[in-house]
Amino acid sequence: MAAAPKPASRFFSSFGLQVLAGMAVGLLLGLLARSIGPAGGAPNGLAQALDLVGTIFVDLLKALVPPLIFAAIVSSIVNLRDINNAARLVGQTLLWFAITALIAVSIGIALGLLIQPGVGSGAVPAEAATPKTVGSWLDFLKGLVPANALGLAATGKAADGGGITVTLGFNVLQIIVISIAVGAAALRAGEAAEPFIGFVRGLLAIMRRLLWWVIRLTPIGSAGLIGTAIVKYGWDALAGLSAFAVAIYVGLAIILLIVYPALLLLNGISPRRFFKGAWPAIQLGFVSRSSVGTLPVTERSAEVLGVPRSYAAFAVPLASTTKMDGCAALYPAISAIFVAQFYGLPLGLTDYGLIVLTSVLGSAATAGLTGATVMLTLTLSTLGLPLEGAGLLLAIDPILDMGRTAINVAGQILVPMIVARREGILEEPVPEGLLPAEA
Repeated sequence: MAAAPKPASRFFSSFGLQVLAGMAVGLLLGLLARSIGPAGGAPNGLAQALDLVGTIFVDLLKALVPPLIFAAIVSSIVNLRDINNAARLVGQTLLWFAITALIAVSIGIALGLLIQPGVGSGAVPAEAATPKTVGSWLDFLKGLVPANALGLAATGKAADGGGITVTLGFNVLQIIVISIAVGAAALRAGEAAEPFIGFVRGLLAIMRRLLWWVIRLTPIGSAGLIGTAIVKYGWDALAGLSAFAVAIYVGLAIILLIVYPALLLLNGISPRRFFKGAWPAIQLGFVSRSSVGTLPVTERSAEVLGVPRSYAAFAVPLASTTKMDGCAALYPAISAIFVAQFYGLPLGLTDYGLIVLTSVLGSAATAGLTGATVMLTLTLSTLGLPLEGAGLLLAIDPILDMGRTAINVAGQILVPMIVARREGILEEPVPEGLLPAEA
């Protein structure tokens, strides 16, 4: 009698097909909506529907980010008490974050100089606007200090009627700082903090379940997001930025298929074992474009690959907000070179050194869902390049962000595996069942 299909493999197989189908549907609907054109000076009904679906999906993910980050980081810090040699593990983790970021940014600089994506990109509109979200070292340093206990931030803009519209949002960087402080205090408080620790762990379990429900909507959300990108930008923008897109994806492929396997082999880990266990998280990161949104799958993948749960519960949540080889290292390096070439501005050795320094030290500036633009503007402002250059690249950012996030997620599993191996705590991989059946 044949064995019943495994719940996890059945889930991921069908989920992957659903996502691919959603992307294909979104592409077709986007082309259809673009061919219909505006209706009375406004987007047509199909275009509005695609935009609504994509926006709702992203907003649902954003709504879960603050409590998820808080609960995950507080829990991860509390879990350090169950780890022998915790201080050494933390140091090794941060060191390997920096090592892999250094390799990624070096590849980005090399590809930028070799492919020269900004040369001959005259098809890109030069009058791009400055991005709404801009990063600078001063803002980054000020952002480390929480303005309030919830990490709330208010932004205002002039309304059409002459008034001011105020929007509340969350400063993810401040939430990270608050979470680290609360976690450290809970550790020092000892037994008195046990009820609070139990509450946080319960909150984390609830937020993960809610996140799973949102993740199951990814095929629909992907259709809306890709369809909207086609409606807004079409193929003209893609043609003008083709060399840039090629440079990004070549760099991502080098990191994923050459650098990561080489690091694994150097540390006595089978690349085949890594990809077999990490692939579900990499795939979900690609379609969801959210390292934080992929966090439960990423952490479970690390555990399945043999990373002890007590260490994975610390390293993976930290990595999901600060370990960004795609968004914070490779992408800003190639992008900065593109902007300099586009505007005809020369870069010297000092400038390349600043790109490396910014990428290795500024990864926390990308904390959140899709923060690569913040990291890029941080790099541009550090080099004194036009911030409008970031606006040139927004046309294809959703397409690039899929690949960047996949690499981010792969690195967030890779580093805990390497550190666990070097510290002698890497266990045998779980032979089957990546996810709980009810997920």
